Amino acid sequence: MITPPRRQGEYADREIDCQEAMEPGFQAIIDCMPEAGWTRGEIMRSLRRLIAADNMTQKENAKVEAQLAIARAMMRAGRP
Repeated sequence: MITPPRRQGEYADREIDCQEAMEPGFQAIIDCMPEAGWTRGEIMRSLRRLIAADNMTQKENAKVEAQLAIARAMMRAGRP
């Protein structure tokens, strides 16, 4: 089970708590990948690329959501 934040909203150590909550799963990935034949360097590079890809996806999704919001507002205003 993943440990939830200590409380709702922002607090000083929230990101540290998040890291600690992720640590067991992260270590499980890091530990099992070499057993499948991957090197530590490959694992770390791949994790960085996955994070970069996720960031790009989030940015693109935000752009699409903004475009959809504009299109909806224009439709409501009677402008195609």
